[in-house]
Amino acid sequence: MSRVVDDNSSASGDTTPFYPMLEFHDNLPTRSASSTSTLGQLLKHVGDARKEAAGDGSETPVHQVLEIGRETPEALRTVPFILSFNNLTYSVKIRRKMRLPELLPWRRHRLDATSDGDSLFTTTKTLLDDISGEARDGEILAVLGASGSGKSTRSLKGNISLNGEVLESRMLKVISAYVMQDDLLFPMLTVEETLMFAAEFRLPRNLSKSKKRTRVQALIDQLGLRNAAKTVIGDEGHRGVSGGERRRVSIGIDIIHDPILLFLDEPTSGLDSTSAFMVVKVLQRIAQSGSLVIMTVHQPSYRILSLLDRLIFLSRGQTVYSGSPTNLPGFFAEFGHPIPESENRTEFALDLIRELEGSPGGTKSLAEFNKKWQNMKQTRSSEPDWHGLSLKEAISASISKGKLVSGASNNASSSSMVPTFANPFWKEMVVLSNRSVTNSRRMPELFGIRLGAVLVTGFILATMVQERLGFFAFAMSTTFYTCADALPVFLQERYIFMRETAYNAYRRSSYVLSHALVSLPSLVFLSFSFAATTFWAVGLDSGFGGFMFYFIIILASFWAGNSFVTFLSGVVPHVMLGYTIVVAILAYFLLFSGFFINRDRIPPYWIWFHYMSLVKYPYEAVLQNEFQDPSKCFVKGVQIFDNSPLGGVPTSLKLKLLDSMSSTLGMKITSSTCLTTGSDILEQQGITDLSKWNCLWVTVAWGFLFRILFYFSLLLGSKNKRR
Repeated sequence: MSRVVDDNSSASGDTTPFYPMLEFHDNLPTRSASSTSTLGQLLKHVGDARKEAAGDGSETPVHQVLEIGRETPEALRTVPFILSFNNLTYSVKIRRKMRLPELLPWRRHRLDATSDGDSLFTTTKTLLDDISGEARDGEILAVLGASGSGKSTRSLKGNISLNGEVLESRMLKVISAYVMQDDLLFPMLTVEETLMFAAEFRLPRNLSKSKKRTRVQALIDQLGLRNAAKTVIGDEGHRGVSGGERRRVSIGIDIIHDPILLFLDEPTSGLDSTSAFMVVKVLQRIAQSGSLVIMTVHQPSYRILSLLDRLIFLSRGQTVYSGSPTNLPGFFAEFGHPIPESENRTEFALDLIRELEGSPGGTKSLAEFNKKWQNMKQTRSSEPDWHGLSLKEAISASISKGKLVSGASNNASSSSMVPTFANPFWKEMVVLSNRSVTNSRRMPELFGIRLGAVLVTGFILATMVQERLGFFAFAMSTTFYTCADALPVFLQERYIFMRETAYNAYRRSSYVLSHALVSLPSLVFLSFSFAATTFWAVGLDSGFGGFMFYFIIILASFWAGNSFVTFLSGVVPHVMLGYTIVVAILAYFLLFSGFFINRDRIPPYWIWFHYMSLVKYPYEAVLQNEFQDPSKCFVKGVQIFDNSPLGGVPTSLKLKLLDSMSSTLGMKITSSTCLTTGSDILEQQGITDLSKWNCLWVTVAWGFLFRILFYFSLLLGSKNKRR
């Protein structure tokens, strides 16, 4: 668990077994190799011909697919997939740097008359300008350009079609996968566990767990991760897999369902040349299985360039080259800048593009030459043969041949051929909860710190605070403050959540409910520990029933506090900002709880905050639990002088004072006379509007309210802005 696996050792040699083709058919006849070949059969023949040796001496297993369902006549045909994008344009508005002359009326009029979409405070910047092209299954399309050239932009205008039909957003989410540039993985899960959880989310629900596990094992070999299968991913504090292996795991969790479209944002970024080549080699195998692979890459090496099928060079949003890597020398030779034999083609092209960008005319001449060159070199090829199938029928045929789409059915005429989610609601909750528990139990020090903080705080309060009112106020506020450690939990998982929900791995509501369920056991344990530490040590006298209610109201406080902090984690973007807000708001809750300022003394314009205070309701509940017996006396005779300037005088003098008070008040007051009952204390504190059980239900309701608000924060604020 604590080792770092070297890229070369995990993907090379004969130590990596090769898993055969996985065919999941029930009562289906075995097909001969001489019959009409399906995608699965073709790949099986490739697998039987042994693995193809990579340039660095390592071997990359052939991409393997799962075959599900029964074959149909349409499935036996070879249906190509072509993704076409035409006239893609993307513009953003950025803030304008203001200068004093621009504020003058005549300059403002000139700006309004000459700018297109610009205003006094904003200006429009075009990131993509009329980009067109196509990507075919079996090929890798690489988009190249300098940083900021627009190669990763995904929110745009234009026409995007698959097999001649407009690709709807819902369909795109299910048949595609997007691998982000950053590796967003749970650090304490092993490689095998990470891929297994991805399989639980994305593979069809009609596949058994054993078949999903078999798919994961095949994928581990396909990615060259056999030696690292039992190693944790790791992070800054825990050693784990290497950078190249981590990147391949990130790709694996998105290709577990064998998508038809695969988008990758600079998958080789930050990797050494060997690891980068291994990653692209895996992508080549994925493309050869019938997927469309589109990736952005900053500056590919010569070996990586040999694996790419199509290139698109972008410069300031415009296409300056589109075509095969083999045509690069002829293109630049005709442009007047031949590529030297000793130089890397892409490096030369990118250097020339940067040089032109710094010239007065920019890359406009190169973009115009590209259009002319495309028109001159382009040959009219025959239109692709769709076999008369619609897009949905083509996808269904692809599924029959081995491509896995989440929960897809082979009924092409069905409008629900591709369900939105692969699993039912309850199944998502089980998988999410299991993943969270597995990741958390390998970091027991986190829970140990929380438990230690609760026990130490309870011990200090039990031994230092003698007055019960003060103890109750600080005890209830402490339960809320100790919940602040829940703040970084979602902040650390935010981008993992965004990536997984962007392509419908699970519902947001499933995540919210599983998040709440997983937190409950630890809250119960912490609540019982705090209650047992303080109840008898302070000398609370409410019997066993009183202790149980004390424990329940502390649990409700932990629940409300944890839910409140969880909601804030869905709103604030940074941990430090979140801690600042949590500490400030909880301080206000304590101030307006009724302990420091009685409810009757709170100004009318602040009384609303008193009822909004989360500390108010558990504080009043524990007071009523302790002082609810009207027959119980808490102050007798001379005890009335305690905690006053007369508390230090002799008892005989206190008795004379009582006699004097008796004659003045007209009633006999002795040392045994009860002067303050529990009801008197509650009335003095202004606790008369809600019973202790109502306070309990209100506290629990606060917790549910914040969980609902957390859901809406995920729905509105945690979406991937790059669409």
